[in-house]
Parts: sequence; C-alpha cells; structure tokens
Amino acid sequence: MSIRVARVLIVVAACLLGLGGCSTTTAKLSDLWKSHDQTASTEPATDSAETTGSVVTPPAEPGPSGEPVAPLANPGLVGDDQHDDLQMGKRYFRANNFGLAEKSFRTAVEKHPRDAEAWVGLAASYDRLHRFDLADRAYAEAIRIVGPTPELLNDQGFSYMLRGDYARAHRVLQQAQAKDPANPYVQANLQLLEESYHSGKAIQ
Repeated sequence: MSIRVARVLIVVAACLLGLGGCSTTTAKLSDLWKSHDQTASTEPATDSAETTGSVVTPPAEPGPSGEPVAPLANPGLVGDDQHDDLQMGKRYFRANNFGLAEKSFRTAVEKHPRDAEAWVGLAASYDRLHRFDLADRAYAEAIRIVGPTPELLNDQGFSYMLRGDYARAHRVLQQAQAKDPANPYVQANLQLLEESYHSGKAIQ
C-alpha cells in the first residue's frame, strides 16, 4: 500500500469517527417551553410560531418578553404539568383570552406565592385588561422575589407603554437595556416607543 493511499484511509477513518460524535442539536428556550404546551382539542390552541422567554431569533416582536413572561420561576414550583394553572394561563394568554389567563395566573400565585413567573403572567394579563393598578402590584411582587431582571423591566416598561406613560416606559426600558444590551425584546420595545411617541399613535 502506498503512503498516499494510507494517508487517505487515515483521513477517511478520522472523518467517520468524528461524524459519529459531531451531530449537534440546537434548542431554544422557547422549544423547552413548547414541550409543556401540547394540548388537547378542548384547550386553547397554541401558535407554533410563538416565541417565549428571552432567547429568541431576532428580530423580536415588541411587547412583553415572551408568552407573556420570561422564565423566572424556580424549576419544580409550577409549570411541570401541562394542565397546571401556570401553563393554562400561558395558553389562554396566547389565545388572547386575557380574562381566563388572569384567572389561571391568579390561582397559580395563590398556590405558589413565591413563583415570579406566575406573578408576571398575572401582571401581563392585568395590563391587557387595563387594570394597571393591579398590574403594578403584581410586577412589584415579582421584583420582590427575583429582583429587577432585564426581562421583568422590559415587561414593566411595556406596561407603561400600554397606558401611555412614555416617560416612565423609556426610563424603565433604558434600565433593562443597561442590564442586557443585546436583549431583542428591549430593543424592539425602545424602537416601538420612539415610533409611537413621534407618530402620536397609542400602543395596543
């Protein structure tokens, strides 16, 4: 066997060995949440294009960080069961059924008062119902539990945008951006805020 042929065989063997362990999978945080959201036909439908959490493929849609909240809860508290109140709240929220979402998230925080994810879901539901006084209380409770994370500040900033308090929205979103400059949700909301301010159009 010539030296050249031997070298070729060695390279081929190395490639085959390398391919055996080189298959990679990429998982987004949204994919992890989707595994909880397989529902029966009697439950609210989910949108397969929905993104969740703070890990997204830019450009992100402006609005709260995800569906409606970034994953803030400690594993094992709530959310492991696809039929629990937290998961039901998420599905109702994605279906724009904010009344039932509020009810599910409220039940979740009553059962698990230390779960920040449920509190932010409740706050976001109150935002959509224009119960901003109750939204403020829920956001404050979530911040008390986990602190002012970029995701929480972004959601709170969007809440101020919904109620037309652009000055406070800008201030809170800038705080979120300072903590996480690359966060696409924060960037999208700051852009939306600027466009809304200059156009005079209210944010829905």
